[in-house]
Amino acid sequence: MPDEPSARALPVERSRDGDRTPPFDPRLLRYSPSARRYAVAIAAFSVGTVIAVIAGAVALAGLLGELVTDPASRTFGAQSVHLSVVAAAFAARALMTYLQERYAHRAALATIAELRSAAVDALTDARRTSPHVLAADRDRWSTVLLRGLDALVDYLADYVPALLSTAVITPLVVIVIGWADWPSAVIIIVTIPLIPLFMVLIGLLTRDRTRRRLDAMSNQSSQLLDLLTGLPTLRAIGRAVGPTRRVDELGREFGRTTMSSLRIAFLSGAALELLATLSVALVAVGIGLRLVFGDMSLYAGVLALVLAPEAYLPLRRIGSAFHAAQDGMEASREVLDVCARTGRPVGARTVDVAGAPIDLSEVGVQTRDGWTPRGVTACCSPGRVTVVAGPNGSGKSTLLSTILGLETPDEGTVRIGGVDVHELAPDEYHAQVAWLPQHPVIIAGTVADNLAVFGTLADAPTARAAHAVAFDEALADLPNGAATPLGSDGSGLSAGQRQRLALVRVLASDAPLVLLDEPTAHLDDDTAERVLDAISDRAADGATVVVVSHRAAALRIADTVVDIRREVVDATR
Repeated sequence: MPDEPSARALPVERSRDGDRTPPFDPRLLRYSPSARRYAVAIAAFSVGTVIAVIAGAVALAGLLGELVTDPASRTFGAQSVHLSVVAAAFAARALMTYLQERYAHRAALATIAELRSAAVDALTDARRTSPHVLAADRDRWSTVLLRGLDALVDYLADYVPALLSTAVITPLVVIVIGWADWPSAVIIIVTIPLIPLFMVLIGLLTRDRTRRRLDAMSNQSSQLLDLLTGLPTLRAIGRAVGPTRRVDELGREFGRTTMSSLRIAFLSGAALELLATLSVALVAVGIGLRLVFGDMSLYAGVLALVLAPEAYLPLRRIGSAFHAAQDGMEASREVLDVCARTGRPVGARTVDVAGAPIDLSEVGVQTRDGWTPRGVTACCSPGRVTVVAGPNGSGKSTLLSTILGLETPDEGTVRIGGVDVHELAPDEYHAQVAWLPQHPVIIAGTVADNLAVFGTLADAPTARAAHAVAFDEALADLPNGAATPLGSDGSGLSAGQRQRLALVRVLASDAPLVLLDEPTAHLDDDTAERVLDAISDRAADGATVVVVSHRAAALRIADTVVDIRREVVDATR
């Protein structure tokens, strides 16, 4: 795990509703071109649908009115126009519905792909997302970007069209009903707000349950990933059965949260359907009474009665799609929040790191657990090994991130050659740095593919580094040597072999600044001593070497010790 998972995030642009997820987040249109095209298309389909609905209702009202009041018109020829319009209206509405549903799923998949790409770019941009925040929440983000965003299909294919249809169809239908029979329009205008009101109340009730469900799904995914990763070790020590109890508990918790959400979904759906049905019944009763007493024409009554359910239909669709879309809405909110983060300005200055001291002045980073670190003042000089010591959680890895420019100190400054690290051009600066993080990246491929970033074993620097950290001995134990295939995250190698492979890449580099985070992790004492000697040799060649380590053995190669909780000590005195 990272030395200190920081919860500090860069500025985030949030929706006006604050922490509450709005029915439609306008940021979705900003980060997804497909969503913008989709919104325009759905609006066009809604306009086509409402024209077909109104035309069909007018024709049907005229047809029934004439059939009842005028016996002479009860022939096919006399009603051919009305019948043709009704048939065309039904066909047009069916066509609009078909095109909308077909386009909706395609647009939803394209939108999800664009949001996923934008979120990955934001999460991997160190100017917008702290590496420690990403490392601490990587399992949750895996769940959000995969299963969470996949649930956005229901939101985009059902919920968003219902919202747009409500904005277009309902007002126009109410206007036509008001033209034909204003008392019916008044009833609809009074009762329609009750449906959104109930939806808001239900949404407030289900919001926390949806988040708990997403958290439960994320925890279960993390546990399964950890279990599968460590299964060979657990099997070797006879503990492969024990962790299944925890996975079973998480599965039951996820099932409970899911069933809780489904219970509310079914109850709320029934309540909204009942409310809409009663509202239409009120309109029908009013029309029936006025028809009996002769206070309105049959044409107006039929037109209002046919259109009344259409005014409530989009709202009923929103109610039925609301709960199915909740997971996607919650995931999209988190994704849009991270996409909206504002990054730090990119520096443009250059500096030759070779021979340039690194000056830390009262450096402090604030996290949810407090200041880790705080008030660190030190000078890391070329040709010397600076060892950063301190207990877990004290901020050692965060201090390395501030030197890399990946983390912005809340207090103090980091200067290289007298220039603030954030004023440097990142690409040019990082090209002069060799960095070993706590979790080195091992790409899927062969061992040689992972070494090819810096050279091959035939190259003298790489061969010397491999011998210095005993990686040549590890290669001899592999079935195909450097051609041995590796899976994702270095599967196929032991933890110690992965660490030595990463060390070879760093030590084979001629970068003038070497940053090492726990370089002796997963190594036995003899190999750790060889690694420390190789690190000392890099400093003897003139490099500035900064080592984070909790091993006391690392202090023997230190020229300067930075005790992150106490003081800086010159170990050469």
